[in-house]
Amino acid sequence: MMGGLFADISPWRLMALPFIECLVLVGIHSYLGLHVIRRQVIFVDLSLAQIAALGTTIGFLLGIHPHGMGAFLFSLSFTFLGAAVFAITRTRKARVPQEAIIGLVYAMAAALMILVIDRAPHGAEHIKEVLTGSILWVKGSEVLSATVAYAIIGVFHFVFRKRFMAITDDPEGAREQGVNVVLWDLIFYMTFGFVITFSVNTAGVLLVFVFLVVPAVIGTAITDNFKHQLLIGWAMGTVVSGLGLVASYVLDLPAGPAVVSFYGLVLLLVALTLYVVRSPSWLRALGHVGMGCLVLVLLVGYFNVLRALINAVPGWKRGEHHATQAHAPGHARKRTAVGRLDDLDLEAKEKAVKKMKDLAQLKRFFAKAETPGAKLNLAERVAQINSREGAKLLVTVLVSEAPIFFRNTALERLAKICRRPFAVDLMEDDEAKISKVITEVKGCVHTLVARPAPAAATPPRPKPVPAAAASTPPG
Repeated sequence: MMGGLFADISPWRLMALPFIECLVLVGIHSYLGLHVIRRQVIFVDLSLAQIAALGTTIGFLLGIHPHGMGAFLFSLSFTFLGAAVFAITRTRKARVPQEAIIGLVYAMAAALMILVIDRAPHGAEHIKEVLTGSILWVKGSEVLSATVAYAIIGVFHFVFRKRFMAITDDPEGAREQGVNVVLWDLIFYMTFGFVITFSVNTAGVLLVFVFLVVPAVIGTAITDNFKHQLLIGWAMGTVVSGLGLVASYVLDLPAGPAVVSFYGLVLLLVALTLYVVRSPSWLRALGHVGMGCLVLVLLVGYFNVLRALINAVPGWKRGEHHATQAHAPGHARKRTAVGRLDDLDLEAKEKAVKKMKDLAQLKRFFAKAETPGAKLNLAERVAQINSREGAKLLVTVLVSEAPIFFRNTALERLAKICRRPFAVDLMEDDEAKISKVITEVKGCVHTLVARPAPAAATPPRPKPVPAAAASTPPG
């Protein structure tokens, strides 16, 4: 999401913190992923991440900022409940596989999140943020807090590594030795859920799942030694994260999905390499890989022919006017900088706009922005630079048809600029009162704009030199 939007920012400065955050995530998730692979509960991470997202969403509906401590506590509480469910359902003679319970919990958490977010303002942006995260805009304080939190969890697991490995590899043997497997499973899932809650806040559900599973799968595919698996996962995660972030910058792609895609590509390449290397006949294995590539090319050709056929046959193509605009030649041109700003989630918009300093550019972006979140962030940034210009833009947001949340925020900013309270609730009060207050706001802003700007301090005029002194030559 870079390109012209942050052309004046060094790529090293922009990517340094996201890369460090990826390293921190790889460090703890590769280890936990090996436990998940050995327990054969692959989707427990996805389920716990979805439960954490549900907790954040409920807090969001109650007016708690998604990235505040209150939202984190909401999310962590829900995650601990999920951890208790998974610990209790791992029984010796379960008729229903635990993976089925994990999938059911995930589906229910996802459905409840959709029901809850339907009642919240700008819910679509929140869902996008939960899925893809905002790792590109991670702060140094967030990286530091994650490092400390994960280090504490890592030390705890190292101290009790024998106990955790026992309940992971051989729970029945651990029970026979007197180990309370349910209790230690609960501790494992609670620490696991704590890490997931921390991670989802910045990386999103999809990237967290990939960080957990892909390095562990690659390490497990290469060797059976746990230490070697962990080292391979760390090395692979470091390289792939760096390549994904570089690709996101160079190709102007969202950072999180770019890293996820690179993990998938590397996993495919590793699988093909191992298949060829371990095959009794290298030539036959290479032939199979070549046939797979040929099938892929044929599939691409098939879908191209299918697309041409759908375009050629009348009535097969819905929304003819819209489709003509969307799929005309050259439609895949690069998005504008304003379009890329509109694509960002709530917190990322705020962080991106804070980096902009050109008042004229900010006003141009405001005129072209389509989402109310982008317009509000741009207007607030303009107000920080020039309160008069910012007040005019904030009034535009206030009188627009944007969701109440954005209009209320614009009204609060205008109250600070005008230095007077505007006692109105845009959600509850009647139209007459709202209209009256908006008229007061417009009057205040008009007065502010009409007021002459403070004159710049002028340097004192030099004293006139007497004519006689000026005409006297130097002695």
